[in-house]
Amino acid sequence: MGAIKVFYVEDELFLGKIVKESLETRGFIVTMESDGAKAVDVYKKCEPDVCVLDVMLPNKDGFAIADEIRQLNGDVPIIFLTAKVQTEDVVKGFSLGGNDYIRKPFSMEELIVRIQNVLRSKNETPLKPVDTVSIGKLQFQKNRQILTNGWEDRKLSFRESELLKILYDNRDKVIDRKDILNLLWGNDSFFNSRNLDVYITKLRGYLKDDPSLEIITIKGIGYRFVIS
Repeated sequence: MGAIKVFYVEDELFLGKIVKESLETRGFIVTMESDGAKAVDVYKKCEPDVCVLDVMLPNKDGFAIADEIRQLNGDVPIIFLTAKVQTEDVVKGFSLGGNDYIRKPFSMEELIVRIQNVLRSKNETPLKPVDTVSIGKLQFQKNRQILTNGWEDRKLSFRESELLKILYDNRDKVIDRKDILNLLWGNDSFFNSRNLDVYITKLRGYLKDDPSLEIITIKGIGYRFVIS
């Protein structure tokens, strides 16, 4: 494996400079960003092996950044940096797909060990068998987030994949909309509710290759996934 590429988001510039330079002297390639609002765009360009995100950031916090990164990539390890580790913060971080937490202040040795540990865990993942289920005429590789119609592989985002899992695992049952929102986002806010509408529309588009598959809207309640 070549040099490890780290995407580091930190608004404390003095601390950030020290951490960046310290990692680089140990052979890491580091891309640093201080503005939360720019972080996801920078992430897309640098394609890192691991993300190290400060939780408290201007314009967009580390949790929001992690949420967007997870929609783009369900596998890249994410480590949160935070000056306060309260139970609700830890739960929220892991629910958004975080892999580890480091409390500030931290030593470089600790950060490097944590990076190596999450990368080791990631590299062990491909050894697991591919978890594939048949959904009508389609094949869904759950742990790879791939939906295949026989002639094309479609890579799903993390949240698209999780939503399809929920629908499939509860097929032929009415699933309460609030339950889906709480499982995928942790709350049923108006903003997340609109996001769910978007993801349902996307999945319907992906499933249209097989007319036997249908996501039925149960007005005022939720959805029912039918395989006829």
